[in-house]
Amino acid sequence: MSISVQHITIDRSEKLKAFYELLKPRLSFLVVFSSGFGFLLGNQLAINWFNLFGFLLGGFLISGSSVTINQISEREFDSVMNRTKNRPVPSGRISTNEASWFCIVTGLVGVLLLIVTTNTLTVGLSILSLVLYAFVYTPLKRVGPIAVFVGAIPGALPPLIGWAAASGSLSYEALIIFGIQFIWQFPHFWAIAWVSDDDYKRAGFKLLPGGGTKDLNTAINIMIYTLFLLPLGLLPSYFGLTGLTSGVVATVCGALFLAQTFSLMKDGTNQKARRIMFGSFIYLPIVQITFLLDKL
Repeated sequence: MSISVQHITIDRSEKLKAFYELLKPRLSFLVVFSSGFGFLLGNQLAINWFNLFGFLLGGFLISGSSVTINQISEREFDSVMNRTKNRPVPSGRISTNEASWFCIVTGLVGVLLLIVTTNTLTVGLSILSLVLYAFVYTPLKRVGPIAVFVGAIPGALPPLIGWAAASGSLSYEALIIFGIQFIWQFPHFWAIAWVSDDDYKRAGFKLLPGGGTKDLNTAINIMIYTLFLLPLGLLPSYFGLTGLTSGVVATVCGALFLAQTFSLMKDGTNQKARRIMFGSFIYLPIVQITFLLDKL
């Protein structure tokens, strides 16, 4: 596929808006939220607010750098998909050269902030997350659904990174909150891929499991991974990281999330897949906030 992405001239305010869009702020703020959750859950001392702010800002910038690299790499594919053709690079509002410098600056500033406010483990995990997302997951999207497995790793690292920033080490508790977010990625990714299947096929992206089609097999895969969230959601209570209340809330949220997958198995419509997608957005923050409040 060879598609030229033209550069257009826009005024300064529109240019700044385009640079802000490059950061994919909704995604990057979700990263910050999960990182902050991990930090607060793993923190055993009085909170150093300067370090916490520097850590969250650094994480936001590193996340923004990684998604900018993703947009540079996929600019030709983004230009043929309805959901992405108006992004800053394929629309020509930001040139490839400008986006390249932007990702370098944001990435370096983000890493420097983490060096100043956290520790070596946090910096290393953050760089690993960027590399996996931008340089491994991104090209694998045109290879096959293995991309979802790889992409789930950097997608689940934020709470682990937050724990490392707070404690300077990792523990089985940190691996539990990583595991919950890791498994959550699969129904989340596949629901998005189901809804956007036509767009993804135009770009040559292969994210759905099995035969890569919107069929009962894919719906069953989504159901199975959602089912795993039920026992995983109980582990923080079982190991004493949180109390019983959070286990009950996680179970109820997991059961409601799971119920959506049965509807998809029944009729396989985009509407039901969209409900799973929105359900995934609701499930994770509610469960994480409940874990945090139950610890306090």
